[in-house]
Order: sequence, then structure tokens, then C-alpha cells
Amino acid sequence: MKFIKTAGEIKKMRVAGQILASVAKEVRNAVKIGASLKELDKLAYQLIIKAGAEPAFLNYKPYGAAKAYPATICASINDVVVHGIPTDYKIKDGDVVKLDFGTRYEGYNADAAWTVGVGKFSARTKKLISTTENALLVAIKQVKAGATIGDIGYAIHKYVSRHGFRVVKGLTGHGIGKALHEDPSVYNEGKKGVGMRLEVGMTIAIEPMVSAGTSEVYKNDDDSYIVTDNSMSAHFEHTVLVTKDGCEILTK
Repeated sequence: MKFIKTAGEIKKMRVAGQILASVAKEVRNAVKIGASLKELDKLAYQLIIKAGAEPAFLNYKPYGAAKAYPATICASINDVVVHGIPTDYKIKDGDVVKLDFGTRYEGYNADAAWTVGVGKFSARTKKLISTTENALLVAIKQVKAGATIGDIGYAIHKYVSRHGFRVVKGLTGHGIGKALHEDPSVYNEGKKGVGMRLEVGMTIAIEPMVSAGTSEVYKNDDDSYIVTDNSMSAHFEHTVLVTKDGCEILTK
């Protein structure tokens, strides 16, 4: 697998990331009580196409999936951590909505996710969301040439645990480029100094997925992942480029 991207490949991924960030901002603003998940998916599709990119998730079949993914975004509610398929479900007061986006520009991908709390929700849920987002930022600070995948996972797990939550088991980030999912796997727990070393020109998607209860999940028939004790969950993700000075967030 080719890990190091050329300047031309990075340029395409940077455009894909900029488009994704712009689209995601508009879709997140549309998350409100009464909005349906299919409406959000339709909006994302229209905006991505209008911007001159393609939806990276639509008709994509990742390894281990029973079938190709049928939508532009993943929309996961409450205890559904990731890979929720947009339906006619209408968002309710107190819902925690995880939106996972992918864009492809001239054959190269960007991937990111955000969690939005809707209406009135508990202080613990608010803390869950902020902890997950901050865990991503803490992880990104570890990214530099010479650092390891284990450094990233260690930082995420330590931060999440210190704030009273649990990293979801079995779900990871990944390399990204011409393929949406490439090596290496980017774990949300690990040991300092262990694993593949990062090099300038590598592009990875870091995505902490966190539960307010158990760390255990099960795979539903639609390929979504759900917390086994039905606890609230949160998910944030950015596509990151390793640079000589540290890193660049391509989906910021």
C-alpha cells in the first residue's frame, strides 16, 4: 500500500477536504428538531455535487460490509455510534446526531465527522460531546513525522478515560487517499512509541468514538454499530496530513 502522497495527490485531497468542511457546516446547521435524516442526506448530496465533487460514501462497500452503502452521509442517533443509514426518522429534542461525511475530488478522498446535540440534553451528554471533540484535537497534536500510531491511540484513550468515558472497542480511524479506507488502521487506544511511524506526506483519518457507558458495541443488520447498553455515544473525525512542521487538518 502506498502511504506517502505526492504534491499533486495532496492538492486534490486538500480540495476534497475544503469542500467537505463547507458542506458539513451547512448540513450541521440544518440539524434541528423535526428535520429528517433523509433530508440531511439529500442536502449533503446536492451540495457536494454542486461543489464539483462526488459523495465518497454513496455505493461504497467497505471490507466486511454486507452490501454497498446506500447514502451520501452516515447519520447515527444516540446509541448508534457510526454507519447509521439516513431514514425518514425525524430528529427529536434531546437527540445526539453523529454526521459522518466523505467527499471525492478527482479520484482522491477526504473523510470527517461531527456530533451535534439537539435541543435540551443532560450535562453529562454535553460533556460526552465536548470530551470526544477534544480527544480528537489532543490526538491531532500528536501527529508529526516520527510519531507513531500508538502515540495517537494513547492520547485519545488517556483523555477520554480521564473524563469518565470509554473509547468504543473495535472501531478505528484509517489511512486515506485514492481509497477511502487505506492502511494503516488508526486506533483509539495504544502505547506510546508503538506501531507504524508517521512520515511526511502520509494522510490519515483520526476518529475517536466514545460511549457514556460501556465500550462494547454490536453490529446491526444494516451494518451500523450500536452501544450494547444503549448509552449515548459521540464521534468526531478529521483527515490529517503529516507535514515537516507537524500536521495540517485537511477537513477543518
